[in-house]
Amino acid sequence: MKNRNVGFLIIGVALILILIVFLFNNALRNIVRTTCSHGPSCSMYQTISTQTYLSLAIAGVILIIGIFLVFAKERERILFRKVEKKRKINLKGLDKDERRVVEILRNENGAIFQSTLMEKMGIGKVKATRLLDRLEAKQIVERKRRGMNNIVVLLGN
Repeated sequence: MKNRNVGFLIIGVALILILIVFLFNNALRNIVRTTCSHGPSCSMYQTISTQTYLSLAIAGVILIIGIFLVFAKERERILFRKVEKKRKINLKGLDKDERRVVEILRNENGAIFQSTLMEKMGIGKVKATRLLDRLEAKQIVERKRRGMNNIVVLLGN
């Protein structure tokens, strides 16, 4: 179920709870009015008010959670697109690190997070960026932005 639908469901439950609180509040006040001999100074009225405010506060929190879920952004799913027509990668003219990137990508089914690639190669951000820039210029890999991360995709086989 999507966050938005759950949010609307929770908002509906909160509104029903608020209605029930007011109905019970009204019923309790009628009971106290007929049974309490002290009149408006009866301590039961204070208890009813406290219970009502507490119940409304709980229903209000539930309502806020529902509103948050309605307007919250759905979590992004990462999808990989399969390339139908694969071309042969020419490894001639590639240096040792560039060949290693291609080898790692082949072992990872053609796609890997840039940070994971950096860890596997034991290199820093600057070297990884320069290396991937060269491979993109040669049309061997492509970087795709996914939130705060890049996914490196092998363009050939």
